[in-house]
Amino acid sequence: MAPGILLLRLEGPMQAWGSHESQFGMRRTYEAPSRSGVMGLLCAALGVPRPEAGVRLERLESLQMGVRVDGPGVRWWDYQTVGAGRQMPIAELAGKTKPGPMLSRREYLCDASFLVALAGDAELVAELAEATAHPFWTPFLGRKSCPPSRPLLEPCPPGCADAEAALCAAPYRRRLPGDPIPATVALLLEWAPKPEEPEAPNHAEVWYDMPVSLEPPVHRARLVTRTDAAVGADGIPVGPARQRPAPPPRRPRADYADTEYKRRRLERLRLDEGLCVFCKAPGNTVQHVTYRRAGGGETVEDLRALCRLCHDAVTMIEYGLGMGLDRIDPCEARWRERIISSRSGILQQRSLEARRRRLQSREAE
Repeated sequence: MAPGILLLRLEGPMQAWGSHESQFGMRRTYEAPSRSGVMGLLCAALGVPRPEAGVRLERLESLQMGVRVDGPGVRWWDYQTVGAGRQMPIAELAGKTKPGPMLSRREYLCDASFLVALAGDAELVAELAEATAHPFWTPFLGRKSCPPSRPLLEPCPPGCADAEAALCAAPYRRRLPGDPIPATVALLLEWAPKPEEPEAPNHAEVWYDMPVSLEPPVHRARLVTRTDAAVGADGIPVGPARQRPAPPPRRPRADYADTEYKRRRLERLRLDEGLCVFCKAPGNTVQHVTYRRAGGGETVEDLRALCRLCHDAVTMIEYGLGMGLDRIDPCEARWRERIISSRSGILQQRSLEARRRRLQSREAE
């Protein structure tokens, strides 16, 4: 039975697809619609409240998702204040505060246009199409301040077998009359293991936007690959043209919400006798030595038991080197001196922080 395919046109003056690296004072956005953002939009169309979205998200997880970047837009920052009577710290006076608002910077994509394809069970896709055409709650593009500028539903070309085929067959749409047609458009496609390709390719990226819960927000990892689709003179993409190099890797993190991952983590700690494989202190966490099976498909050999200090030291080295899917194995002798040096730097920094807090406490007294 052929899968159902839903095409969504996400276009508007502003969009914001929250990145997992965001903090309250600094709200970043992904470069394209995130899986959690699109699933949240669909839940709003269905009339599913955030606290009740867990069961619905389990069903939506079966959908394969792809994004075509018809217009990447321009990144733009908005400066906002929240509240007026908060006790905010004074930079010049350690430990002192004054009444004032909390400052917040929020990033948006301006004048961007994306085509999102969701492929899966035909009955589920039909239900989502009906809800999108007649939404229970008003849909928005990531944040409530970002309404779409055109209808969300796009017709799907006939005969498409999956999300990639639909994105390659749907016509490119100019935002304004007279806009040039680009030579290529970028495709961001979910990667899933296949019998002929059980491991992720080197250019796969780790995106932490697979929603498990909307309230509280819980996400796990998924793998995304990039390709280019050539666009014909008539505005019809004619299929993936070439693999694109991946940008600098996103910040990886363990997926504690996944039950299968929890089992692998506990098994790894047991195999390592509950000790850090580097310093032999009690091991209370694990380190990914590869993210090729991230998102719940990890094997025991993908993990190593570490104490928190060694884990932080290894992670700092990885960030500094900009490593991709394959990471540091702390058991390898070639990393020993670097890890020791990184541990020393962390201990020194923590000592300075503790000294500063004691000083602030005395001044406050």
